[in-house]
Amino acid sequence: MPKTQTLCPRCHQPVVVDVEQLYDVNTNPQAKQQLLSGNFNVIHCPNCGYEGNLSTPIVYHDPDKELLLTYFPPELGLPLNEQEKMIGPLINRVVNNLPQEKRKAYLLRPQSVLTVQGLVERILEADGITREMVQAQQQRVSLIQRLLSAPEESRAEIVKQEEALIDESFFSILNRLIEAALNGGDEPTARQLASIQQLLLANTAVGKTLKSQAEEAEAAMRSLQEASKKGLTRESLLDLLVEAPTEARLVTLVSMARQGMDYSFFQILSDRINQASGEEKARLIDLREKLLQLTGEIDKALQEQAKQTRDLIETILKSDNIEETTTQYLPAVNQLFVDIASSMLQEARQKSDLDRVNRLTRMMSVIQRASAPPPEYELLETLLSAPDDAARRKMLEEHAQEISPEFVELVGNLAAQTQAQNQDPELTRQLNDVNRQVLRFSMEQNLKK
Repeated sequence: MPKTQTLCPRCHQPVVVDVEQLYDVNTNPQAKQQLLSGNFNVIHCPNCGYEGNLSTPIVYHDPDKELLLTYFPPELGLPLNEQEKMIGPLINRVVNNLPQEKRKAYLLRPQSVLTVQGLVERILEADGITREMVQAQQQRVSLIQRLLSAPEESRAEIVKQEEALIDESFFSILNRLIEAALNGGDEPTARQLASIQQLLLANTAVGKTLKSQAEEAEAAMRSLQEASKKGLTRESLLDLLVEAPTEARLVTLVSMARQGMDYSFFQILSDRINQASGEEKARLIDLREKLLQLTGEIDKALQEQAKQTRDLIETILKSDNIEETTTQYLPAVNQLFVDIASSMLQEARQKSDLDRVNRLTRMMSVIQRASAPPPEYELLETLLSAPDDAARRKMLEEHAQEISPEFVELVGNLAAQTQAQNQDPELTRQLNDVNRQVLRFSMEQNLKK
């Protein structure tokens, strides 16, 4: 990202800013999120502490939405011809980064917006998010802030008055705020938000539904685990589906056990239907229709996801700098990506396509390096495996140089996160024990210094 020197708007002292004027989703998948977050072209003045966005021309491009937007800050006061001279090269970069077959007419008609807020709204509109929807989100965030600042005994009444705002989107925002607080080491706020979440789950219609769905998902997982201990077969899987007490349980079981529902599975179900009669037969026929519908929806979604993943891999392989392009797309890499890439690599080797093997291998090397756990996590796993406090103390002494403030913060955040999210009690206990010893050891080391 290029740097430029500008003057701080508050104290007028020179300050260096990382400046990006082109946000092209075609070359940078994170470009949209960067703009929507507001974390771009930020001035951090070391002299007076001022923080704000630098006024600079911006071009935004999303080829999938056929969206090309330009913004020129009016406060720069430049005439139209000067604006075009500054914007023109950025648009040329957009066009040059596209293959010939993707250069369409919309590139000749860039849409100008007058404000940064207008730019954000146009991007959101292209995703089907209207201004009214944005305002509704802001209202939800304001409600969360109000609940945080209210006395604990007053929160239930506020929830009752504002329940119309509390939907699944509200819980999604709340979860993201809890994660952000934990990642930022703000354990008190994370605890307050988690307390509000529990209040909402127990006292709102949407909360009760989400809680019920979560409980059904846990019950489905337990039933599959129990069946697996005895040896999960197609017959025992079918028994679980037949006995599913709710629609939510059925949907969860299908999503978890789709691989076991093959042709042989449906043949077993058809045999049961043929042997049944009356209400039981009608119920089994209805179940078969539901299972065919659910598995069809899952397969369709997986096929679409696989196609998008293959297209992304091909985009990376066609790039001039595979390592750099792979790094750009790392946020999109998941297990499906790795599985498809491994299959493509095996196919290329079978065909003796050495160039493709080389490109796929280079791409996979970047992914393997990026996915390797950092040393801090390896040390934490070692500490968690200790049989008792004495053994853990010995490990800490052996790794004293690695017990940095960053490591202490990592352990504390993980301990707080597992406790706030009511995860495995045994893991929570172990992390709390490790956190306690790490904190004590770190304090002792600091006193020695």
